Amino acid sequence: MKAQIRLLGIDDGPFVFSQEKALVIGVVIRANGYLEGILKREVSIDGLEATDIVIDMINSTHHRQQLKAVLLDGVALGGFNVIDIEKVYTNTRLPVITVTRDQPNLEAIKNALKAHFKDWEVRFDLMQKGSLFKCNTQYNPIFIKCAGFSFEQAKEIITLSTIRGVIPEPIRMAHLIASGIARGESYGKA
Repeated sequence: MKAQIRLLGIDDGPFVFSQEKALVIGVVIRANGYLEGILKREVSIDGLEATDIVIDMINSTHHRQQLKAVLLDGVALGGFNVIDIEKVYTNTRLPVITVTRDQPNLEAIKNALKAHFKDWEVRFDLMQKGSLFKCNTQYNPIFIKCAGFSFEQAKEIITLSTIRGVIPEPIRMAHLIASGIARGESYGKA
């Protein structure tokens, strides 16, 4: 894969559950870290529209034709507003990779969903959809899911787009920008 491929990284900003909406930032970068664009949307806290918001973000940007993949910080935005990565791939024809630092504790997630949502099974099924892969990095492993890519292709994208640490630069930048806008100053790990 070319080192200059363009990727879209997406992350939400910090929020409190008393808010109705959470900020969502997308960054378009070249794999080497060159920032080319910033996209902004909002999702409902614990809503059901994150998949459609992500699809719209991708399909409506003027950067769309240059994008080669989408990287998401996890599989949900704004709490438990779960993204169907297969649907995103089907509706955009762009491969999607989710990245998390820690292996998800599915039992704890299931219990949290049961306690707060009547439609917990729908959300939990979406979160379990697809295979979770452990991806070793030069530091700590990360955990990924992908749609439209094989694990090997996803690993190649992660390697190309990770400049320092373990988190790919598109996600790291989206996190910094979203937290900076939401809190007035960026901090924390993506």
